[in-house]
Amino acid sequence: MAFDAQEKGAELGATFKQHSTSIILGAAVGLFSGGFWGLIFGGVVGFLISRALRGMVKALNPQEAFFKATFSVMGRVAKADGRVTENEIQFARNVMIQMRLDEARKKQAIDYFTQGKEPDLDLAKLVKPLGIMLRHRPNVKLMFVEIQLQAAMADGEVSPEELQVIEEVCQLLDFGADNVEEVIARVKAQRDFYQHGQAGVDSAVLLKDAYAILGVEETASDAEVKKAYRRQMSQHHPDKLVSKGLPEEMIELAKEKSQEIQAAYERIKTSRKE
Repeated sequence: MAFDAQEKGAELGATFKQHSTSIILGAAVGLFSGGFWGLIFGGVVGFLISRALRGMVKALNPQEAFFKATFSVMGRVAKADGRVTENEIQFARNVMIQMRLDEARKKQAIDYFTQGKEPDLDLAKLVKPLGIMLRHRPNVKLMFVEIQLQAAMADGEVSPEELQVIEEVCQLLDFGADNVEEVIARVKAQRDFYQHGQAGVDSAVLLKDAYAILGVEETASDAEVKKAYRRQMSQHHPDKLVSKGLPEEMIELAKEKSQEIQAAYERIKTSRKE
């Protein structure tokens, strides 16, 4: 690739602007202690310290860790059974669209997805720190697992290889493998509820999907249904999730989940009035 002086100049200018305060402070200290060469040395030291601190803050940011792990694990799940399908790629694209990412952020997400497909990706190094950050935020962990299950279902059902990756992720997140089957059933019901609704499937089928979304039997009492609904809404409330570490870019995904839960509950309530 040919050297683009204008592009490199713009990158250099953006870097200086990002770290300008630290560079100027370092240069000032260097100037007073070592003259011209002290100024140069101090500016360089200021830049290096600033960059290191920004990197540490970014690494310890649960929202940034969630974003990176989301697309990296998505890539690993897609590649788990040996071949990344067009449906799996399209699912990743749809998530980016829902998140309304700008071009820079979209490129970052694509890079993470690509890295996730590499056989040498260290899942533990990627996911375990996120699990520590989200130790007391089970609902954010749940959202993460649900996104990965949706990715696995993009080409139909969850394959044994995909399930193995997701179970490993749950273990690293300290999410609880016992909950995986329950979450799979609910995510599948949400997918079916949407697809059946779009296809105009019989209302009895949609009602069955609605109960599965709330995780209750059709014989459940009104009180039990309402309790399940409130629990699901509390777990997927967008504002609560963002305040607990979900990237703000993913708020639309959380809203969509809440809308599906609301629609399922309304269908059940309507059927019980008939």
